[in-house]
Amino acid sequence: MYFSQKIKPYFAKKMKSNVPNPNLKIAIDARMVSRSGIGTCIQHWLKDVGYKIALGDPKDLEAYKMIPKHIPFISSIYGYKEQLKFPYRALYREKPDILHIPHCNVPLFYRGKMMVTIHDLTHLIYPQFLPFKLVHLYFKFIFWFVSKRADRIITVSESTKRDLLRFYKIDESKITVIPSGVGKEFVRKSPEEYDYLYEKYGIPRDKKILLYVGNLLPHKNLNGLLKGFAQMKDKENCRLIFVGKAFDGRTKATQEKELGIENLTIHAGMVSQDDLVNFYNLADLFVLPSLYEGFGLPILEAFACGTPVACSKTSSMPEVGGNIANYFDPNDPASIANTLETSIDDKGKYDAEIDAWVSKFSWEESARKIREVAESL
Repeated sequence: MYFSQKIKPYFAKKMKSNVPNPNLKIAIDARMVSRSGIGTCIQHWLKDVGYKIALGDPKDLEAYKMIPKHIPFISSIYGYKEQLKFPYRALYREKPDILHIPHCNVPLFYRGKMMVTIHDLTHLIYPQFLPFKLVHLYFKFIFWFVSKRADRIITVSESTKRDLLRFYKIDESKITVIPSGVGKEFVRKSPEEYDYLYEKYGIPRDKKILLYVGNLLPHKNLNGLLKGFAQMKDKENCRLIFVGKAFDGRTKATQEKELGIENLTIHAGMVSQDDLVNFYNLADLFVLPSLYEGFGLPILEAFACGTPVACSKTSSMPEVGGNIANYFDPNDPASIANTLETSIDDKGKYDAEIDAWVSKFSWEESARKIREVAESL
């Protein structure tokens, strides 16, 4: 009798700890919700994690009425201004159990429990790409502060976790790896559904299409891609399309002219979400030539649309591409050219393998694990 009286409450507590707590108040800094990259993550987390409080621009948060409390927080990202404008008093009045910061820009003077998601350490790994040394010092400090202050750190890949442990002395048990997911809008389409893209963006119908989606930041290695594309033996029968805000109204880069491929590239610029999904479907091959990625979400987006991927064999990309993607050395144009040539005709060959791989990544699972971390705190 004594034993049963003691053991039953113990197991009752254990069982109860696995049940989600509906009263748990999690707040999130959602200022970056309208951006690409981290913004995409925030959009999905806001829908599925179960936050009770969201900080950000009221206009950006209008679509997320399922979150009971919105606290206005309008400030530029990174730097001293966001520290001065952070709504400390308004947040303290709401008494959140945990504050989720979706990147490294933590509020320095917040004293509540905090979990922080780190997507990448580009600023520490490639400081030569930063405009000023002061920027490098800022990020060096802020990542150090996160390593000391955060109650739990979430990374989106094992690669980012390794980078954190390499730069800072952190108890490994403090870090939880939670991969990103892929949106349900990224699906295979019939040719009739994306046929309009040829006329809309002036794309020749009789050419193989290589697609890049992203920005022009130095670590994205666009010059490396251009050099590799220029070395392809059959490049005249291909078109390289660049999609992203960075290419809006942008004239062809000098290097495109120097390499003699100016007429083989198309700058589509910023496109709608529907056009983006259709571009992935239209492409014969998606290319990601980055020197470094914290996760590499476009790899999964391309896969989900049934398009093969050629990408760099660096940082997190082998984690996201698995054995399905084809890899190259981003610092070797000949390696890029060779991989593009051997991958351009792969569409449709590995559909079953691609589908099985993509099914391992979901935003619902990502949200569930974030909630799990919050419960553990």
